Amino acid sequence: MKRHGPILLIAAGLCLLVGGFVYDVIFAGIPYQDPTPEMSARHALHSRVASIIRWSGFAAMLVGGVAGVARLAAGR
Repeated sequence: MKRHGPILLIAAGLCLLVGGFVYDVIFAGIPYQDPTPEMSARHALHSRVASIIRWSGFAAMLVGGVAGVARLAAGR
């Protein structure tokens, strides 16, 4: 696990990043032209959830990349 940890973290981050985009397209989608307050609130909620998923994936990829570079720099 130690040897493949950064690669798995980057792969998991990429899956989260793609999953966040898919969630955004499926649940939030394009905002309505003239929404009711309930529709606007629902869209804002789903947009925030998708944003959190995407940023979590980006952070996981970043941590995995930094760990991989640090491992290469340390000479294993």
